[in-house]
Amino acid sequence: MSYFKSAPRPPSERWTDAGRLPPWLPGVAAFFPGVLDGPVNDTPICSAKGCRAPAVWVLAWNNPKLHTPERRKTWLACEQHREYLSQFLGVRNFLKDVVPLAEREPPEPE
Repeated sequence: MSYFKSAPRPPSERWTDAGRLPPWLPGVAAFFPGVLDGPVNDTPICSAKGCRAPAVWVLAWNNPKLHTPERRKTWLACEQHREYLSQFLGVRNFLKDVVPLAEREPPEPE
Protein backbone atom coordinates (compact mmCIF):
# COMPACT_ATOMS: atom_id res chain seq x y z
CA MET A 1 0.00 0.00 0.00
CA SER A 2 1.39 3.34 -1.03
CA TYR A 3 1.09 6.41 1.13
CA PHE A 4 1.61 8.72 -1.85
CA LYS A 5 -0.88 8.88 -4.70
CA SER A 6 1.57 10.50 -7.08
CA ALA A 7 5.00 12.03 -7.07
CA PRO A 8 5.29 15.83 -7.05
CA ARG A 9 5.30 17.36 -10.51
CA PRO A 10 8.46 19.04 -11.82
CA PRO A 11 8.25 22.88 -11.95
CA SER A 12 7.80 22.86 -15.73
CA GLU A 13 4.57 20.85 -15.37
CA ARG A 14 3.01 22.66 -12.39
CA TRP A 15 -0.08 24.73 -12.86
CA THR A 16 0.42 28.39 -12.23
CA ASP A 17 -2.10 31.16 -11.80
CA ALA A 18 0.52 33.89 -11.80
CA GLY A 19 -0.73 36.97 -13.58
CA ARG A 20 -4.35 35.80 -13.71
CA LEU A 21 -7.13 37.93 -12.25
CA PRO A 22 -9.30 36.43 -9.50
CA PRO A 23 -12.60 34.96 -10.67
CA TRP A 24 -14.87 37.91 -9.81
CA LEU A 25 -18.54 37.14 -9.81
CA PRO A 26 -20.94 39.38 -11.75
CA GLY A 27 -22.22 42.19 -9.53
CA VAL A 28 -19.36 42.14 -7.01
CA ALA A 29 -18.50 45.75 -7.87
CA ALA A 30 -21.97 46.76 -6.67
CA PHE A 31 -20.95 45.90 -3.09
CA PHE A 32 -17.83 48.08 -3.27
CA PRO A 33 -18.89 51.34 -4.95
CA GLY A 34 -15.98 53.46 -6.12
CA VAL A 35 -13.35 50.76 -5.71
CA LEU A 36 -13.24 49.84 -9.37
CA ASP A 37 -14.36 53.22 -10.71
CA GLY A 38 -11.80 55.39 -8.88
CA PRO A 39 -12.60 58.05 -6.30
CA VAL A 40 -16.26 59.00 -6.20
CA ASN A 41 -15.76 62.31 -4.42
CA ASP A 42 -12.65 64.49 -4.29
CA THR A 43 -13.89 66.59 -1.35
CA PRO A 44 -11.34 66.45 1.51
CA ILE A 45 -12.77 64.62 4.51
CA CYS A 46 -12.00 64.78 8.23
CA SER A 47 -9.11 62.64 9.50
CA ALA A 48 -10.95 61.62 12.70
CA LYS A 49 -11.63 57.89 12.82
CA GLY A 50 -14.96 57.05 11.19
CA CYS A 51 -15.82 60.67 10.33
CA ARG A 52 -16.88 61.33 6.74
CA ALA A 53 -17.68 65.05 7.18
CA PRO A 54 -16.08 67.60 4.86
CA ALA A 55 -12.82 69.01 6.23
CA VAL A 56 -12.64 72.71 7.10
CA TRP A 57 -9.33 72.88 9.00
CA VAL A 58 -5.75 71.79 8.37
CA LEU A 59 -3.69 70.73 11.40
CA ALA A 60 0.03 70.88 10.63
CA TRP A 61 2.20 68.72 12.89
CA ASN A 62 5.42 66.80 13.17
CA ASN A 63 6.98 64.30 15.54
CA PRO A 64 10.37 65.77 16.53
CA LYS A 65 11.73 62.28 17.22
CA LEU A 66 11.04 61.23 13.61
CA HIS A 67 10.86 64.36 11.46
CA THR A 68 13.14 67.30 10.76
CA PRO A 69 11.89 70.60 12.26
CA GLU A 70 10.79 71.99 8.87
CA ARG A 71 8.79 68.86 7.93
CA ARG A 72 5.03 69.19 8.31
CA LYS A 73 2.53 66.35 8.26
CA THR A 74 -1.16 67.28 7.95
CA TRP A 75 -4.45 66.09 9.30
CA LEU A 76 -7.75 67.48 8.10
CA ALA A 77 -10.55 68.24 10.55
CA CYS A 78 -14.23 69.12 10.40
CA GLU A 79 -15.65 71.71 12.81
CA GLN A 80 -16.73 68.97 15.24
CA HIS A 81 -13.30 67.28 15.50
CA ARG A 82 -10.95 70.26 15.25
CA GLU A 83 -10.61 70.68 19.02
CA TYR A 84 -10.28 66.93 19.69
CA LEU A 85 -7.55 66.39 17.09
CA SER A 86 -5.76 69.58 18.18
CA GLN A 87 -5.71 68.37 21.79
CA PHE A 88 -4.51 64.91 20.73
CA LEU A 89 -1.54 66.40 18.88
CA GLY A 90 -0.98 69.18 21.44
CA VAL A 91 -0.61 66.82 24.40
CA ARG A 92 2.24 65.12 22.52
CA ASN A 93 3.79 68.47 21.49
CA PHE A 94 3.30 67.56 17.83
CA LEU A 95 0.90 70.35 16.84
CA LYS A 96 2.57 73.22 14.98
CA ASP A 97 -0.24 75.15 13.28
CA VAL A 98 -3.99 75.15 12.60
CA VAL A 99 -5.26 76.99 9.51
CA PRO A 100 -8.55 77.01 7.58
CA LEU A 101 -8.55 74.65 4.60
CA ALA A 102 -9.31 77.56 2.25
CA GLU A 103 -6.04 79.29 3.30
CA ARG A 104 -3.88 76.18 3.07
CA GLU A 105 -0.72 76.58 1.03
CA PRO A 106 -0.25 73.83 -1.55
CA PRO A 107 2.39 71.29 -0.50
CA GLU A 108 5.79 71.58 -2.13
CA PRO A 109 6.80 68.63 -4.30
CA GLU A 110 9.42 66.43 -2.67
